[in-house]
Amino acid sequence: MQPNLQHGSKPVVESNKGFQVWWQMTRPHTLTAAFVPVLLGTALALERGEFHLGMFLAMLIACLIIQAATNMFNEYYDFKRGLDTEQSVGIGGSIVRDGIKPKTVMQLALGLYGIALLLGIYICANSSWWLALVGLIGMAVGYLYTGGPVPISSTPFGEIFAGFFMGMLIILISFFIQTGTVDTGSVLVSVPIFVLVGAILLSNNIRDLEGDKEFGRKTLAILLGKKKAIYLLAGMFFFSYLWVFALIISGVAPIWSALVLLSVSKPIKAIKVFKAGTMPIHMAPAMKATAQTNTIFGFLLAIGIFAGIIL
Repeated sequence: MQPNLQHGSKPVVESNKGFQVWWQMTRPHTLTAAFVPVLLGTALALERGEFHLGMFLAMLIACLIIQAATNMFNEYYDFKRGLDTEQSVGIGGSIVRDGIKPKTVMQLALGLYGIALLLGIYICANSSWWLALVGLIGMAVGYLYTGGPVPISSTPFGEIFAGFFMGMLIILISFFIQTGTVDTGSVLVSVPIFVLVGAILLSNNIRDLEGDKEFGRKTLAILLGKKKAIYLLAGMFFFSYLWVFALIISGVAPIWSALVLLSVSKPIKAIKVFKAGTMPIHMAPAMKATAQTNTIFGFLLAIGIFAGIIL
């Protein structure tokens, strides 16, 4: 049964679809954006002979929880601002499609933040309390991405914030809690993930360009226009692969890091689909391929670093 909603009204029924609806509300395809940086930062630490299983698991779970909570904030505020409808493309929109109460979504998101804070205390107690400040800033950005009077997602800076906080920063924190330091190598290796996480947001904004424009948003895709935004996305893909080979040539990353080339079919598919697509539903596979690029690229880069340790 679907709730009968008008813009700004509340759903009149609770979903009876069970776990699947709640799982989809976390937007599981985005969770790899949190998992991959933790894995990569830990691989870099292991390269230096440092590894603490408890810290790795705490960091991994905390990042996954924060990402899920951020998605729920997005769900809540997209509903409140009228951006989600029953016809919206994607797996977001549980409030309008499945009758989940907005208050329930917000409470669950805040509850997940509470769990992340507890895990953060464990991490700080075993590394540095300065991370508490860094973590709180990251959580605030997760909320302000779609919350607050001027959501970051409505500005041209969404890709930069997402790439830095959900890509580079997670890698550096994951490396720091294992080694007690951050070095030039870890920063350099984090750059392509910074770019690819930002690319996920850019692909989302390309898909939703026309709808976002109607609601007065000023995303980077809107400012550039579809054609130039696709060129930028292609450039971000190309830069990420080129950067890895620059790391190999300079000796920062092992030759095995070239395994990232095995993921190249995904960005090629994303660009082709975006160029051909004229409607959001047609471009949805391109957004999926962009997210898969980040996931597969990051896994292969981590595997390459692991292989460099062993072989």
